[in-house]
Amino acid sequence: MRHEGEPSVEEILESIKKVIARDNRDQADALRRQRAPDAAAPPAKPGFHSLSPLSAPVPEEDEGEDEDVLDLSAMPFAGGESADPVDAGAGLTNDQAADAMRQSLAALAMLAEPPAAPRIVRSGETSLEGMVREMLRPMMAQWLDAHLPEIVERLVKAEIARIAGKKR
Repeated sequence: MRHEGEPSVEEILESIKKVIARDNRDQADALRRQRAPDAAAPPAKPGFHSLSPLSAPVPEEDEGEDEDVLDLSAMPFAGGESADPVDAGAGLTNDQAADAMRQSLAALAMLAEPPAAPRIVRSGETSLEGMVREMLRPMMAQWLDAHLPEIVERLVKAEIARIAGKKR
């Protein structure tokens, strides 16, 4: 039974679908924003490796052998690194998205749980059906008192007209 002000199952499911779609859209936007700096960077040339300045020491070479070689070891390397360093311990989603997913899944799990089994009423115990019957009894008596004489009169007239019409 649905009470006034309570959403129907269809409305709850539609709400859950909207939340999931919003979360998926937010995650896709965040993923695109993360990949956008990588796509804007020029493609790496063969033979070049992306190393951070402090990750590997540069071996000293004998500069006297070839004067045409440009020494780039003193210049800072600007390519291959994003402006925002990525935390190695960070998860795939932020806290807000994770909370929204947890709430959506909790609502879905609540809907997936089977309802309570109907209770078998033994004689002498009060059931919902018995309570409703007792509550409706005065209303039914009031309605019958107001409408029964008119109904009986109309049916009696119809029957008299039917019988009187047959005898002629």
